[in-house]
Amino acid sequence: MADFAGLEARDGGVSVSVRKFVGTALVEVLKQLQSDSVASRLSGSDATLWGPAAESEASIRLGWVDLPTSSRALLPQLAELREEVARAGLDHVVLAGMGGSSLAPEVITRTYGVPLTVLDTTDPHQIRRAVADRLDRTVVVVSSKSGGTIETDSHRRAYEQAFRDMGLSDEELAQRIVVVTDPGSPLEHTAREAGYRVVLADPNVGGRYSALTAFGLVPSALAGVDVAKLLDEAAALSPELARNEATNPGLLLGAALGTGAVTGRDKAVIATATDAGGHGIVGFGDWAEQLIAESTGKEAKGILPVVVEGTGAPGYADIGEDGQRVVLGSDESADIAVGGPLGAQLLLWEFATAVAGRIIGIDPFDQPNVQESKDNTAALLEKAGDGPLPEGEPAFTDGAVQVFGDSAVLGGATTLAGALDALFGAVPERGYLAVMAYLDRVGEASAEKLRPAAAVKAGRQVTFGWAPRFLHSTGQFHKGGPPVGAFLQITGATAQDLDVPGRPYTFGRLQLAQALGDLGALTSRGRPALRLHLTDRAAGLRQLHSALGE
Repeated sequence: MADFAGLEARDGGVSVSVRKFVGTALVEVLKQLQSDSVASRLSGSDATLWGPAAESEASIRLGWVDLPTSSRALLPQLAELREEVARAGLDHVVLAGMGGSSLAPEVITRTYGVPLTVLDTTDPHQIRRAVADRLDRTVVVVSSKSGGTIETDSHRRAYEQAFRDMGLSDEELAQRIVVVTDPGSPLEHTAREAGYRVVLADPNVGGRYSALTAFGLVPSALAGVDVAKLLDEAAALSPELARNEATNPGLLLGAALGTGAVTGRDKAVIATATDAGGHGIVGFGDWAEQLIAESTGKEAKGILPVVVEGTGAPGYADIGEDGQRVVLGSDESADIAVGGPLGAQLLLWEFATAVAGRIIGIDPFDQPNVQESKDNTAALLEKAGDGPLPEGEPAFTDGAVQVFGDSAVLGGATTLAGALDALFGAVPERGYLAVMAYLDRVGEASAEKLRPAAAVKAGRQVTFGWAPRFLHSTGQFHKGGPPVGAFLQITGATAQDLDVPGRPYTFGRLQLAQALGDLGALTSRGRPALRLHLTDRAAGLRQLHSALGE
């Protein structure tokens, strides 16, 4: 399809520019969206937009449309909570949450330049270090929509034990924990019994659309963000999203993403420009990754978000025929360029993702494959009891790296470099490689550099995810999206484990069970996968970087 000059939409404080794209296909999709009054119907919370099969779920998941207005009711409570915490001298805010409960507050606080410790891991080294950090000045926000998230429940238990160990009474401990959850969840009942402060979120908003609910606003406000400004920015855009016109920025962005997916450009390579067009937003790609991947990756369809390090990074510069360059800010190389303040962008991308879901033909509000890995983890822990988890035997060991994988993937490889080459060769045409690191996101941050190095070696699009948080986002795409992925899982030996209070397992054991559970979900589908276990984490990472040519 021939390229065309491009389309632009600039309203409500945001801008969306689409160029070098798919020609008349996008124009036709926009005309159909206008004819079907999709913008006004979505703004009016019409649950029929995604077909009869999705209507039941959509009918209880569209509360996010009204959040710029409805969330203002939280502002007095948040101001009071902030004052209470400040009076108590608690200036170290820790967020225990996963997926939608942690990714939005992280991008909000990073963009505003205020400190927030985000705990979205089961790695015992990272948790042990977090719990020991400024404990006497710490307030913990425990966020879980369902109230039963195993990681968040474990974090809460670890902090409760740490507070007791420092001599706090139950009443004093209760002043250190703030709970954000849905009404009636198990966590609400636990929190009320313990006397914790509770902020209830809108139950008609799914986790990945919850940036402007209590899940996004409570930890951000406690950390020092002016959350009223976020809502003001979103409110300025909200009426523009109801317009059934091609210049509606949400409609245009959704149409561009969705049209790309159905015409073969199903990988949205997301970068942030270095100019001011991105309004100084930091870490936005990680939040958008969860929103897009978990919303669209199902029924063997979907848009794969590939978050890259910049507009010159591998995967962006060499986009291939199956990708589209999406830039936050302004860059001449972009296929889609998006600008605007953070509050507006959060609402914009949620709207656009829902529109893209209609174009692709899926329900953007369910996550049918996320539970599988959770169930696998629980089953592994229960079956193993006090015994070892079923890791199996490595195919071979190279230095500080044990290589696990079957001969169909490994072939005759006997070295780490050979195993990586074999896996790269197993990536299908127009496929992707996912690097999944069950490591310490802070202490072993260099693992992120594996993504660009692997992209160069593999010659394919490569994603990187810290585990287990990716299980709550791109994990849905891995199992439910187009079956063209290959998977590199990295686990590491635990030097100093940490008990999960009140549970018959440690954090290290839980982390390994999560890795094995997800690996089983992938291999049961015939996905090519390797697990690399680092018997010495530092040495193993050095080997990996070397094997990838860094």
